[in-house]
Amino acid sequence: MISRRRVLAGLLGIGNISLIGCSNRPASPVTASQPAPAQPPNAMFAPNISSARIIDAMIDISHSVRVSDFGLARERSNILAVFHKATEGGDWQDPLYAERRAKAKDAGMLWGAYHFGTRQYSGADQANNFLATAQPGPDTLLALDLELNERIPANTMSISQAEEFVQTIQTLTGRLPLLYTHPSWADGKRTGPGGRSLGAAISPQSILAQCDLWLADYRNQPQLPIAWATKGWRFWQYAGEGARPVAPAESPVRGVSGVERCDRNLFLGDTVALTSYWGTGTGGTAPGINRQLISSNI
Repeated sequence: MISRRRVLAGLLGIGNISLIGCSNRPASPVTASQPAPAQPPNAMFAPNISSARIIDAMIDISHSVRVSDFGLARERSNILAVFHKATEGGDWQDPLYAERRAKAKDAGMLWGAYHFGTRQYSGADQANNFLATAQPGPDTLLALDLELNERIPANTMSISQAEEFVQTIQTLTGRLPLLYTHPSWADGKRTGPGGRSLGAAISPQSILAQCDLWLADYRNQPQLPIAWATKGWRFWQYAGEGARPVAPAESPVRGVSGVERCDRNLFLGDTVALTSYWGTGTGGTAPGINRQLISSNI
């Protein structure tokens, strides 16, 4: 995520994917009369076909990013949705989360909250910290950021902690969060200067594999983790916070009006599908959180 990722030296090309809502196009309403997209193909790679309906309309940020105007991001850059960091570990809350949420919603944007997982606290404790801070409604998407903790590698969340986090979220909200991860990390491969890894690949039988995938991969053609090989990705983070200074003029990633810098994400679907997906909380029912259970577990 934005607080963890080093700026890349270059930016990928989007290939033959048909982009809808790129930053160089005029803003369109969140609702539209377009058909729902086809489901992700059963393949090891994301689609690279001109017929795919892809929206380049979601950013993710944290308190470290300066935001001057969500309205400008909505109207000039056609950003329809924002994921904002809410928590990290079991005791840290993003100080701008609540304020940014109100401003983004006032600008007519869809809102999501993500948690950066660590090893210091149990998965259940982290889930309760997250829900108490995120205060999700039925139209709030939730996500777990499962990746190497580059600042303190020894404090990286384990698979068992991530599973406990997801199980707790499901128990308290009735829905699963998205899982944000890199393909190599999810597959248990060593990464980073110290050659760290999850220790094993996420199993297709794990509750983590039931979560819709928010894939982080800056290559032209992203590879799916093994556990999602037949399910595909829902969001694809294809460019990091360094996109603005390095993006060529013809690139669909040319920065976002009103936002200093951000990660950019594609959604596999059109605006109708995005709105429907967001409103049902990863495709299932969204009854709201059980606040009594949360209070008893904090």
